[in-house]
Amino acid sequence: MEMVIKKFEELTSIELYEILKSRGEVFVVGQKILYNDVDGKDYRSWHLMLREENKIIGYLRIIQAGVSYESVSIGRVLVIESERKRQLGRKILNGAIDYIKNQLKEKEIIISAQFYLKRFYESLGFVAITEMYIEEGIEHIKMKLEL
Repeated sequence: MEMVIKKFEELTSIELYEILKSRGEVFVVGQKILYNDVDGKDYRSWHLMLREENKIIGYLRIIQAGVSYESVSIGRVLVIESERKRQLGRKILNGAIDYIKNQLKEKEIIISAQFYLKRFYESLGFVAITEMYIEEGIEHIKMKLEL
């Protein structure tokens, strides 16, 4: 298993295809969220891929400060269905937090988390900064992590 972080322009066409395929499988097919996944933010993001046998099994994007929020943010966090229950979500988020803190030298991270994952994000040190709200038909909560 390997964790790789790349800027958008460093992604190969195969990696980009696999990222978009995984996001579609998890969010559009799995969670039945009808939204435009290709939102223009990928260009200004770092893409963290957890790969096993050349297949993406976990993914998230780290979005530059000033794109979604004033602070850097994390989004599109996923683990493919067949690999859940292996603590891979925690692994990729810890990898992203470490990268943001030590490589990007940022001081805080803002996320828009699906509400049902609030306790999970709290276990990583995030705190809620809004009440629950609806985004794309799904309950969310904005959370912050001070680094």
